[in-house]
Amino acid sequence: MSSEKQETAAVRVLGRWPSPFVIRVLVALRLKGVLYELVEEPMGNRSELLLASNPVHKKIPVLLHHGKAVSESLIIVQYVDEVWASQGPAILPSDPYARATERFWGQYVDDKLPSAIRVLRGKVAGDKDEAAAQVAAALQHLEEACVQCGQGKDYFGGDSIGYLDIALGSHVGWVRAVERMARVSLLDAAKLPSLAAWADRFCAHPGVADVMPDTDRFVEFSVKNDGVLKAN
Repeated sequence: MSSEKQETAAVRVLGRWPSPFVIRVLVALRLKGVLYELVEEPMGNRSELLLASNPVHKKIPVLLHHGKAVSESLIIVQYVDEVWASQGPAILPSDPYARATERFWGQYVDDKLPSAIRVLRGKVAGDKDEAAAQVAAALQHLEEACVQCGQGKDYFGGDSIGYLDIALGSHVGWVRAVERMARVSLLDAAKLPSLAAWADRFCAHPGVADVMPDTDRFVEFSVKNDGVLKAN
């Protein structure tokens, strides 16, 4: 499902293509077959539309659905799953325990990965060895969760991509990029066989492939922009 820009698009996403949090939203919309317009936010600045749509946090992504704003990426993913419940596969499981488990791990991903990845990118100051160790430890726990939640199937969500797949999978591009930039091994197939195989399947999925840039694009973006953004 390709996004289609319409003059009066019912669904718009305010964001930037390299953001894993924006990637989450785009994957959820594509899995549900929802047409959307990606409104690219300018680098280093916040548009008037973003400030008006998310006046509290002033951050991307924001989903505009018939003009109504929804903020925070995982909240948007849940919103998409509920609004378009009759379209495409369910993103969140119906079982309350399974749903709580995926939400727990989704929060764990956001607690452990983004800050460490920013250090490994050189976007913020920090000890890169400590950051790499934090990511590695988190991925080891997620390897175990992959086995537990997936129960031998292709994804954390079972036979189809689910909530935790989206939460973690959105970071795969940057994990692979910082492996190259910081010369560290993180998604090591020898140490994380289930997770490494899952990451390949996730990125190759038709609902993901077109919105998940390849590693080279992430590296090029970081080299070109992270120093500038850090200075702002």
